[in-house]
Amino acid sequence: MATIALPRLSLPRLSLARPSLPVIDGARLKGLLTNRYVGLGAAALLLAGAAFGLVKVMGPGHAPSGAVRMSLGPAFGRAPQGWREALTPLRGKPVISRDVIRLSERPLAPVIGASWNRPGKALPPPAPGAPLPPAPIAGFFAPGPAGPLPIIAPDGRTPFEAYRRPFVANGRPKVALTIGGLGLNSRVTQAAIETLPAEITLSFSPYAEGLQGWIDMARAHGHEVLIAAPMEPIDYPDNDPGPLTLMSGGQGQDTVKKLEWILSRATGYFGVTNAMGSKFLSSDGAYQTFAAALRGRGLAFIDDGAAARRGGTGVVRGTAERAIDDQLNQTAIDQQLLALEAAALQRGQALGSGVAYPVTLEKVAQWSRGLEQRGFQLAPVSALTHR
Repeated sequence: MATIALPRLSLPRLSLARPSLPVIDGARLKGLLTNRYVGLGAAALLLAGAAFGLVKVMGPGHAPSGAVRMSLGPAFGRAPQGWREALTPLRGKPVISRDVIRLSERPLAPVIGASWNRPGKALPPPAPGAPLPPAPIAGFFAPGPAGPLPIIAPDGRTPFEAYRRPFVANGRPKVALTIGGLGLNSRVTQAAIETLPAEITLSFSPYAEGLQGWIDMARAHGHEVLIAAPMEPIDYPDNDPGPLTLMSGGQGQDTVKKLEWILSRATGYFGVTNAMGSKFLSSDGAYQTFAAALRGRGLAFIDDGAAARRGGTGVVRGTAERAIDDQLNQTAIDQQLLALEAAALQRGQALGSGVAYPVTLEKVAQWSRGLEQRGFQLAPVSALTHR
């Protein structure tokens, strides 16, 4: 058997001696610390470390998803009356909308395509005395600078048509009556809404507190509604209708702005009536600006007799031929109501106006109960309008 000789292997020896460290004297160390490049590098390292720690504590830099809520209390404190009511939803919780709100000094065009404002089908006429549909009705309002404003729907229907009380004539002479000055006295306002027949048209002051609530209540009792526009009288300022008075010498832009604020106080009215206004309504320029603004929004104008000589100029019109309570006593009011019946017999219809005085409400309620037996038909004011 052959024998093979293998070489002897040995592991290398490793030196475990401690390496020698460089020795830096005090002068050299001082030079390193005062070197500007060394200082900048140290500062950069410190800044990077701080940023890394901040990210660890605060989390990633992108914003989390979700809703942001903020208080509008300070803004409401400086807002005019009516803003809170205009922004408060009529029913349910607030809804986030992606619609664009356009502010302008001119009547707004219909907001087409907005899901909250698409008009529905025309509703059938209510039964006598039945409630009217709650306001606002989709398709007949748009956001304005101070709240919702009435508009003509994309299909051509107007707020006059949407908010008036439907009426079917029966061939008898028609008598209509509007009662104004409502909303300023809660007891009288509630009495007018609850005690007068649904066919009596009610007119509300734009200065009323809780105006939308009163209009909602009136429509729930079947009354169609007007909103009053304060207008300059002959004896202004001795007789002052308030800070929103439409002035005969005012610029057209100022008249439109004031009117839009009045209209934005609430929804659910089919037209506008005058509060005073003998001087304003006698001005051709002032009236034409006013009428054009109403025509652009599809509203009617019903006056208490102060604008009897004014034509429609494209606006749905109605004029009261008699004020039933110029003299505040029962006998005088009875005589004026009988005069309205006589006028209706002669011309087929008659329109009167009154103010919500307690004696007026009492006499009108009593008069209306026997009107049908006397051969007349009580009609809402909108049924006696014309263009």
